[in-house]
Amino acid sequence: MATISMFYGILIRMYLGKKDHNPPHIHALYQDKKATFNIKTGDRLKGKLPQDKEKLVSAWIILHKDELLANWELSQNGELPYKIAPLI
Repeated sequence: MATISMFYGILIRMYLGKKDHNPPHIHALYQDKKATFNIKTGDRLKGKLPQDKEKLVSAWIILHKDELLANWELSQNGELPYKIAPLI
């Protein structure tokens, strides 16, 4: 799994290769919590983060949707995705 961004203690990751399935999504980790978010909508698919952290991740996804979708294509082809700017 490649880490593509990190902000406010949240790691944003994507799996490499065709291991993952649709819809395009990212994995967010914060302390001992994990959640998966839909790239196209910013909605949480499964797992749970603290509410304030979920809002940050959803906002970040909306801001970087095009970059995330491009990274999804790269990662599904086994290529390393690019780093994406964090929230500041």
